[in-house]
Amino acid sequence: MVRRWLTRLPRPHTLRARLTAGLVVLLAVSCAAVGVAAVVELNGFLTGRLDQQLRETGVRFPASLEHGGARPSDHDGDEDGDGDTRRQTVGTFGARLVGDTVTSAAVVGSSTGTGTQNVPLGAADGRRLAAVPADGEGHTVGLSALGEYRVMATEGRDGDVLITGLPTESVEATVHRLELVAGVVFGCALAVAGVAGALWVRWSLRPLSRVAATATRVSRLPLSSGEVELYPRAPETDPRSEVGRVASAFNVMLGHVEDALTKRHASEERLRSFAADASHELRTPVASVRGHAELALLHPGPVPPPVARALERIEAESARMGEMVDDLLLLARLDAGRPLERLPVDLTRLVLDAVTDAQAAGPGHRWTLELSEEPVTVPGDAHRLHQVLANLLANARLHTPAGTTITISLGTGDGTAQLKVHDDGPGVAADVQPRVFERFTHGEGRRTDGAGGGTGTGLGLSIVAAVAEAHGGSVTLESNPGSTTFTVRLPTGDG
Repeated sequence: MVRRWLTRLPRPHTLRARLTAGLVVLLAVSCAAVGVAAVVELNGFLTGRLDQQLRETGVRFPASLEHGGARPSDHDGDEDGDGDTRRQTVGTFGARLVGDTVTSAAVVGSSTGTGTQNVPLGAADGRRLAAVPADGEGHTVGLSALGEYRVMATEGRDGDVLITGLPTESVEATVHRLELVAGVVFGCALAVAGVAGALWVRWSLRPLSRVAATATRVSRLPLSSGEVELYPRAPETDPRSEVGRVASAFNVMLGHVEDALTKRHASEERLRSFAADASHELRTPVASVRGHAELALLHPGPVPPPVARALERIEAESARMGEMVDDLLLLARLDAGRPLERLPVDLTRLVLDAVTDAQAAGPGHRWTLELSEEPVTVPGDAHRLHQVLANLLANARLHTPAGTTITISLGTGDGTAQLKVHDDGPGVAADVQPRVFERFTHGEGRRTDGAGGGTGTGLGLSIVAAVAEAHGGSVTLESNPGSTTFTVRLPTGDG
C-alpha cells in the first residue's frame, strides 16, 4: 500500500529538482527525528517530575480521607473538615479504595491549598483506579470528571489502597507548546533550506547546464549532409570534478564526430566529382559510338541482316546509355547544389504537353486530366520540371498493364502547387516503398520504382525527388494494390 502511494506521487524531472527535493526530504526527516526525540524526552522528563512530586507529597491527603475526615490536632484542616490538604498542590487528587470500590475521592480545589472538593467517580473510573498497582510508581489514568492524572497507589493501614495523583494538564500543555514551536521553527527552516538548497544546487550544476545547452545546439545542426562544423563546445571546468570530466569527454566526442563528418563530406565530394567527371567524359565516346552505328546503317552497299541487326542494337543501346549518362550528370549537378533557373513556369502547359506525349507513347492506357480553372505557375526550371512530369508518366505507363486508368491532377493550396499522378494499377511492392526514391532501386514483381523516360535504369524517381527538392518542394508516394499516387508539391512563391 505504501509503495503504491509513493508511486502515485509526482516526481521531479530535472536533476536540479531531484537534488533539491532530496535535500529537503532529508532535512525534513532529520527535523522530524529531532522534534520527536525532543517531545518524547520532554514528556518523559515532566512526567518524571510529576512522579517525584507525588513521592515527596506522599499519601498525606488520601490518608486523611481514610478515617472519614479526621485530622491530627496539630494541623489546620479545611473549612469542611473532609481532608488534610497541608502542603498539597491545587488539583491534587486523593482516593481511598477498598477492593474495587472507591469509598472516598476528593481533589484540592482552593488556590490556598486548604479546600477540597468531592469528586463523583463512576464504576469505570473505579475499575481504572483499582487496576493501578500499589508499587509506588506513577501511572497515567483517565478520569471522567477530571481528565488525565498521574497517580500513585500505596497500601493503607486497614487493607485499603490509598491513591494520590496530580493532573497532567500542565505537562500536556508544555509538550503541545513544544510541538507547535518545533513545527513552526522546522517549517521555516525547511522553507529557507529549500530555497537556499535550490540556489546552491543550481549554482553547482551550472557547468552541467552549459553542457546540456551545448548538446541541444549540436542536436539542432543539420548533420545529414553537406559540410558540417560543430563549432559549439562545452565550457570545461575542473577536470577533477564529475561535471568537468563529462564536459571534457563531450568535447572529445564532438571532435571525433566532426572529424568523421568532415571525412564523410570529403568522400561525398570526391564521389560527386567522379560521377560528374565520368558522366561528362562518357558523353563523347557514347555519342561517337552511336554516330558510327548510324553511319554504318546508312552505307549504300549491301549489309548482311545479322550485321544490320547488330548495328541497330548498338545504336539503341548507345542511345539508352546516353540518356543514363545525362541522368547521372544531372544528379551530380543537383548534389553539388548548382542553382537551377528561377523563371515563371506554366505548370498547366507542361502537364498538357507531357500528357500528350504520354498518350502517343502509351495508347493502350486511359489518360484523364483534372486541372484547375486558372493556370498554375511556379518559379523554376521549365526543362527540369518537364523531366519530372515525363518521368512520373513514364513510370505509370511502363509499370501498369494496358487498360489502366492514369489520372493527372493539378491544383494549388497552402502556398504550393500540387501535382498528382494516380493510377489503378497493381501498386508498388511494400518492401520497395521506403526506398522508392533512392537511386538504382528496382522492385521485383509487378512494378518497380521507375525509370526516367522509360530507360529502366532506376534513376527516374530519384531525379524526380532531386529536382523537387532543388525547387524547395517534395514528392511523396501512397500505394496500395489498385491505387498508387505520386504527389509533387512545389512552392508557388506567393508567400
